[in-house]
Amino acid sequence: MAFAISDAQIQQAAQRLQGIAHRTPVLSSRTVNALTQAEVFFKAENFQRTGSFKFRGAYNALANLTAADRQKGVLAFSSGNHAQGIALAGQLLGIETAIVMPKDAPEAKLAATRGYGAEVLLYDRSEFQRLDIQRAIAAERGNIIIPPFDHPDIIAGQGTIAQELFDDVPSLDLLLVCCGGGGMLSGCAIAAQALAPACKVIGVEPATADDATRSFQTQTLQTNETVPNTICDGARTPRLGQLTFPIVLNRVHAMVTVSDREILATLRLLYERMKIVVEPTGALAAAAVLRGKVDVKGKRVGVIISGGNVDLVQLGQWLQQETAGP
Repeated sequence: MAFAISDAQIQQAAQRLQGIAHRTPVLSSRTVNALTQAEVFFKAENFQRTGSFKFRGAYNALANLTAADRQKGVLAFSSGNHAQGIALAGQLLGIETAIVMPKDAPEAKLAATRGYGAEVLLYDRSEFQRLDIQRAIAAERGNIIIPPFDHPDIIAGQGTIAQELFDDVPSLDLLLVCCGGGGMLSGCAIAAQALAPACKVIGVEPATADDATRSFQTQTLQTNETVPNTICDGARTPRLGQLTFPIVLNRVHAMVTVSDREILATLRLLYERMKIVVEPTGALAAAAVLRGKVDVKGKRVGVIISGGNVDLVQLGQWLQQETAGP
């Protein structure tokens, strides 16, 4: 089957990102290996510029714009990480950026987006369909829309994560990737098929935002009809995209879900034993491994930690709830 994004585009993205994006570290933990009876390798995108993997795709997309489109400026929708990636990429490339963000986006992400120089346009999730308001604003302003996941350059940029991981850690049996709209999962699956065809790629979603899992299981695009109630703000997407849906169906081997409570337990372990700051969405793939959602015993397992942009006050409240029990 032909796809809109190829491994060659991921290679081109890697060249554009050379010396711009951080080559993030691969971490391991004897504690995690003992708990899972596996060799687990964490690709730590929480150490990426802007604190998440989103910078890769954002920079690749903006760097690939024509001179005429750069002059129009860029508009994006995001709850936070794509926003920061677009804002910093625009700052580095001299492109004006505006981000449509929900009013309930984490304050830390709102502040960081403004700090990188983007104009922030707030809206109420309950009053607008985000694509409708984004398109209306873009039409009024004449901006170029760069969506958070359903865009060839975004997908190719995110695929460089897996490319680096396979370069650093060959012969992986499994690669677990968190999934919201499927941009990173799609890019990593394309890279995996090209570089490590024996490696099985597994996507991970919150249990209350399981549209991609349902889509995978039914082979029909499923939608979250309301904003999912999950602590993973980066995975509150309504559905997979026109590009990401067929890639997930054809290049991903399985989809699993984890509960918010399982995510919180995973965050606590990552903080206490690995000493790394991870946001809830960023811990999805790790939670699937540590909470036994996938059989990893005796295997070499890659796990992508997608980001570390977390509101510390909110995090403390969540962890207190997790400790208190049901």
